[in-house]
Amino acid sequence: KQWYQRRVRGQTQTFKHMFASQVPFFLCSRFQSEMFFTLLLSLLLLNTAHTGVVERVERVQHSTWYLALNLNPGDGHIMDYTAGWEQDVFIGTYAEALRKDYLNRAVWGHPVSYIAVVRHQEGVVDAVKVFRFKEEARSLLSRFQDCNRDVVTEGGPLQESISTLAQNLEDDPIFSVSGDLAFNWRYSNNGVRIVLTGGYLSPADSNDENTHGLGNHISFGHDTGAREISNIQDCPHPSCSNKGGKVLLMQGTDHGVDPRLISGPVYGNYAVYVSEDATSFPAPGHHLQLEEEVEPALKFFRSS
Repeated sequence: KQWYQRRVRGQTQTFKHMFASQVPFFLCSRFQSEMFFTLLLSLLLLNTAHTGVVERVERVQHSTWYLALNLNPGDGHIMDYTAGWEQDVFIGTYAEALRKDYLNRAVWGHPVSYIAVVRHQEGVVDAVKVFRFKEEARSLLSRFQDCNRDVVTEGGPLQESISTLAQNLEDDPIFSVSGDLAFNWRYSNNGVRIVLTGGYLSPADSNDENTHGLGNHISFGHDTGAREISNIQDCPHPSCSNKGGKVLLMQGTDHGVDPRLISGPVYGNYAVYVSEDATSFPAPGHHLQLEEEVEPALKFFRSS
């Protein structure tokens, strides 16, 4: 995940790419070593003496984000509180990972320290928040298996980027509220897998059905309570229920059959990416992949 770059007459060139086609196959492993990189760096600097002025050269450390989860609240599969979060399973397919519900078993079980929640439109980033976990080097699987009403990140978002074209932000369960991420917010006989602390968090003994986020279930043991994505709203039970009719706003159609629920528009897919060390994520407008490499924003500085 690392290589060298140079900047000559305003143009950035990557050493790894420049030399890859010239290094014999039997030297590939040696080429990856630090000593051989240093040798190539010295040769390249000598070679560029007559072609331009190298302003500054330094090693670039790349970090990688991995897609762990994708939620599409209108694909016909209900990813509620009970579906997959704390089981060692694979959900969906690689081919449709960014279009339908998806959970990557290998990524889910890998120790990570950073998390990004990304709302996207058919793979194009709409909005993103990046957080640092309080407890480093721990897998999502273990967190969802063990956490109970835990605030799992600290310091708020390291990055919050929202497209100027983004719509439906006023009650979005991730991007309309502030704070840190909390996992497994169980209260009475209900629960939500991912919530923001800036929203309303029901007390443990409350049955108000009024905490909203990703991966919801109301009244465990009843399929009618399954809800994939519930928008932010202030509609506590039983006051709203006593009004009669449909009163609870859902995203999409992926929810149980409950006469109170209103199927609403899909604001986007919600993807969860994780990383061991990445602290920033590609900005709105970026076309997502299953893996995303990021690098420091500043690599070269003009010498005085």
